[in-house]
Amino acid sequence: MLQFRRFVSARPSLAVAAIAAGLALTSCSPAVDVTPAKDAANAACAPMMLALPDAIGDAKLRKTNAQATAAWGDPSVVILRCGVNVPGPTTDRCVSVNGVDWVIKEGNPVWTLTTFGREPATEILMDPDKISSATVLADLSAPALKIKATRNCVGQEDLQNLPTSK
Repeated sequence: MLQFRRFVSARPSLAVAAIAAGLALTSCSPAVDVTPAKDAANAACAPMMLALPDAIGDAKLRKTNAQATAAWGDPSVVILRCGVNVPGPTTDRCVSVNGVDWVIKEGNPVWTLTTFGREPATEILMDPDKISSATVLADLSAPALKIKATRNCVGQEDLQNLPTSK
């Protein structure tokens, strides 16, 4: 059973509980039960959803019962939701993969990977013991590019070269 760590949200415990309940049912149901994100009806999610891969590693894409969601594997090893809260400035680790910035929150065992600088944001829940995070991000970055970036992550080296005020 996958467990989830809190993510930045107005109601994180409700969303996480709903997703956890959905993942518990993935091996019993032909459609994966995933709670849609608050902004799942945002039209900007559609091009990304249409570009999702049929498989991530050995995990095949499965049907879900909610708009702007996807799941791979049986039982599900990757869950995607478009339309989640856009992350603000954070000290969490941020990586750039194929032109997409992802904020990574390492849980035990489930990690939450959220696009940074794109609205609406996309969230991926995955267990790095079941599937490689590098594979997941490489396979899902091209679809995530369908949502235009308006900001980028900055690193410590970027902050060292800021102009000073006089």
